[in-house]
Amino acid sequence: MKILVPVKRVLDYNVKVRVKSDQSGVDLANVKMSMNPFDEIAVEEATRLKEKGVATEIVAVSIGPAQAKDTIITALTIGADRGILIQTDQDVEPLAVAKLLKAVAEAEKPDLIIMGKQAIDGDNNATGQMLSTLLDWPQATFASKVVVENGPNNEKEAQVTREVDGGLQTLGVKLPAVITTDLRLNEPRYASLPNIMKAKKKPLETKTVADYGVDVNPRLKVLKVTEPPKRSAGKKVADAAELVANLKSAGVL
Repeated sequence: MKILVPVKRVLDYNVKVRVKSDQSGVDLANVKMSMNPFDEIAVEEATRLKEKGVATEIVAVSIGPAQAKDTIITALTIGADRGILIQTDQDVEPLAVAKLLKAVAEAEKPDLIIMGKQAIDGDNNATGQMLSTLLDWPQATFASKVVVENGPNNEKEAQVTREVDGGLQTLGVKLPAVITTDLRLNEPRYASLPNIMKAKKKPLETKTVADYGVDVNPRLKVLKVTEPPKRSAGKKVADAAELVANLKSAGVL
């Protein structure tokens, strides 16, 4: 079974976000970039499925600038077998990403696509659902547990547990399918030095958007990006009575 895992290069989650002076976007100059945390969970889950003997090959694919090769190498370090970089300096929107991934899926013919439920830069939470629709594959989003087994007709099926408002919901989806990962699915492993050295020898193919014939021209326009308002300073109170009075005047109580 082949698993395709899309991975995205994003601003590291530990970095304080700075807005550009012209408010056109986030300043990415001279800041640390890393793999999107939800995608890292997806790579880890695919690797665990391979270690269980369920999967035979894991292909990591990224869409972005040349530096996104580092993101793919991180995926190869965790356990992916080979990587594909669709190189572009353009900021590709979710629909275009889904179309590119559809083209990759048609070429690679994976049995399963595991991807992060969202990227922490745009927080769109849209690509997985769009990709499922374009491929006409079943989808299971926000996975907190994934079990792949043989179904009633000896066809591969994924049992996906997902968190909903009322508790836990378990879905059965026939493969091929698209699964998006949530935070509680697993904890990604640390990269060991031997695996880092092995990753540098694994195949990494570079493609262009033109190779897949997909229109990635933007359909959205960012009008303005602003920082959230700064919190005002706190206020000390003498006793509980004054605290309650302040809360009442603020409309909290």
